[in-house]
Amino acid sequence: MMSQTVKAAPVPRETQQPCMKQKPHRPARGADEAREAAGAREGLWPTYSPPVGPVFSHGRGSELFTADGEVYLDFLSGIAVTGFGHAHPHLVAALSGQAGKLWHLSNVFRIPQAEGLARRLTEHSFAERVFFANSGTEAIEAGLKAMRGWQAAAGHDERYRIIGFSDSFHGRTLGAVAAAANPKHTRHFVPTDYGFDQVPWGDLDALTAAIGDNTAGIIIEPVQGEGGIRPVSGEFLQGVKALCKKHGLLLMFDEVQCGMGRSGKLFAHQHYEVTPDVMALAKGLGGGFPVGACLATAEVGDVMVFGSHGSTFGGNPLAMAVADAVLDLLLQPDLLPDVRQRADTLRSALDGFCAQYPEIIKSVHGLGLMIGVKCAVGVSNADLMQALRDNQLLVGKSGDNMIRLLPPLNISEADLQRGITLFEQTLQGM
Repeated sequence: MMSQTVKAAPVPRETQQPCMKQKPHRPARGADEAREAAGAREGLWPTYSPPVGPVFSHGRGSELFTADGEVYLDFLSGIAVTGFGHAHPHLVAALSGQAGKLWHLSNVFRIPQAEGLARRLTEHSFAERVFFANSGTEAIEAGLKAMRGWQAAAGHDERYRIIGFSDSFHGRTLGAVAAAANPKHTRHFVPTDYGFDQVPWGDLDALTAAIGDNTAGIIIEPVQGEGGIRPVSGEFLQGVKALCKKHGLLLMFDEVQCGMGRSGKLFAHQHYEVTPDVMALAKGLGGGFPVGACLATAEVGDVMVFGSHGSTFGGNPLAMAVADAVLDLLLQPDLLPDVRQRADTLRSALDGFCAQYPEIIKSVHGLGLMIGVKCAVGVSNADLMQALRDNQLLVGKSGDNMIRLLPPLNISEADLQRGITLFEQTLQGM
């Protein structure tokens, strides 16, 4: 399964199936169903809003199906995770083939699948070293440690503070939460600042003023996700890179959500021609299978010597086989141009809806197939999301009163147009 170059044999990117006949629209789910859902979830921590809605039995391509035959169009993709839709045959084959051979070894032994995937990632990125983890927040933690470790190895133990930006999101572990410093996430859990500073998003003067003798590096999302679908400006990112060079700081990109083709390029920072020293990946890297990766230059990666970091499950053969298959699909020559073309089509339609329905939606933001639609004053993103769901189009919420659209990268033209139609019908109904 592993290779250092794109495999010669073509693999299918589309998994679209003939659309099942949709049943008549169901009325809103009531109190009885809410109570049933709450009872079924008693064994779970109550960390999520109790979902009251469809329960899906299976998916194919851009569609999700309930047991009673309802069909939903998935424009959320598990929050940018199932980048090639549901049950893609190439990914299913990769996972099934590996599952019949070897599931787990731990890093006590060589894992050839991890070695091969690391080679492919470094061949197609700025990086020369890779650490595999199980999630985005673990990849972030590895990068934060590497930045501090690099400064210490250079004789600068005093340089440990890392600067982040307002409205960011880097994960839910204590270090990742402290880096973003969102009060909703830190309250009760983060008793100190853990060595992090924050400045307003996009404010280069504030960033310059925040750099001090103890600063080790800067972490930023090239496209913010949870805080609102907001791409950074090229001018600002160039300025951040210049500050890092001037002060001897490391630059880390969080591309957990915006990476792996979501922006229309393999990595979002490639739109800006600015390279980091460290980068975190996850979500779309596994196409639905849990995996994370922290990429770094050799200069940074090589300071993480034996015993400095580790992961029991990181780089396990199952995750590596699926991520390798995801790269097969991403690296096909026509995939990323298709993403950009589909993104232009969707963005154009949404811009038109803004002009047509200004009392409901205000503006459209994003990059590639990572799109945010900001609701007008007086309209809740939760209400718009629910209205779209009632019309069997699945989207998510984001900060700044936005909904986010994250359709599969390989969505067919027919399903893209179907989603646009459902969106317009929903606006008409509101």
